[in-house]
Amino acid sequence: MKALITGASSGIGRDMAHVLAGMGYDLILVARRKELLAQLKEELPVEVRAIALDLGQGKNCMALYAQVKDEPIEILINNAGFGLIGPFHMTDINTELAMIDINIKAVHILTKLFLKDFIKRDSGYILNVSSLAGFLPGPLMAAYYASKAYVRYISEAVWEELRQQKSNVSISALCPGPVPTAFNKIAQARRISGKGLPSAVVARYAIKQMFKKKRVIVPGFGMKAVHGVQRILPMRALLAFAHKRMTHKGALDE
Repeated sequence: MKALITGASSGIGRDMAHVLAGMGYDLILVARRKELLAQLKEELPVEVRAIALDLGQGKNCMALYAQVKDEPIEILINNAGFGLIGPFHMTDINTELAMIDINIKAVHILTKLFLKDFIKRDSGYILNVSSLAGFLPGPLMAAYYASKAYVRYISEAVWEELRQQKSNVSISALCPGPVPTAFNKIAQARRISGKGLPSAVVARYAIKQMFKKKRVIVPGFGMKAVHGVQRILPMRALLAFAHKRMTHKGALDE
C-alpha cells in the first residue's frame, strides 16, 4: 500500500506522512523543498520516495503522475497550497496567479488523473485539503478563500458522482480552521489571531475521517461550531466579520 502526499515537507502534510507511516503505508512525498523532504524521509520507518517538484506548473503535475502511475497508490492527498493577505486591488497579481496554479490547477489535475485509475480498480481514497475559508467569501484574502471554495466544491461534487455510481472510491474535502504552521508567514500575515489546532491533531483526525469516507471533514469542536454559525448568519454579517478578522491579522497595515 502506498500514499502520495503533496506539500509534504512541513505542516499538515508532514504530520500526515507520520500518521500514514505509523499505519504501515509506504509513501511518495512531493514538495519544492528538497532538504526538508530528505529530512522527513530519514524520520519515517517505511519506504519513502521523495520527489522535489513545483506543482504550480501544470506540466509538472502531469510529469508526477507519469512517474508514479504504475505504483500501487491507494491514497492521494492534495495538500500543497499557500495564501496571500491584502486588499484585492493591491496584492501582487503574479503571486495570486501562482497561488491559483497550486491551490486549484494542481489539485484539479492530480485529482482527475488519479481518480480515473482509482475508479478503474474500484478502490482508493482522495483527500483534498480545502479550508474553513472555503465556506464563504474572504475580503482581504479574496483569491485564497475563492481557491479553497473551488477545492471544496469540486471534491463534494465528485463525492456525489462516486456515490451515485456506487463506487468504492472515496473523495473528501478537509476544511480545517487556523493551524499554527508556516502558512501565515507565507501569506504575509503581520499578526496571528488565535492558536488553532496543532497540525498533528488535524492530520490524525483527517486521516481517520478520510477512511470513514466523509464528504467534508472539519476538525475540532470549536471549528465545527464556527461552521454551524456560518450557516445561519446572513452573508453581510459574515463578510464584515471576515474583514475584521483579516484586518486584525494586519491585512491593511502599511
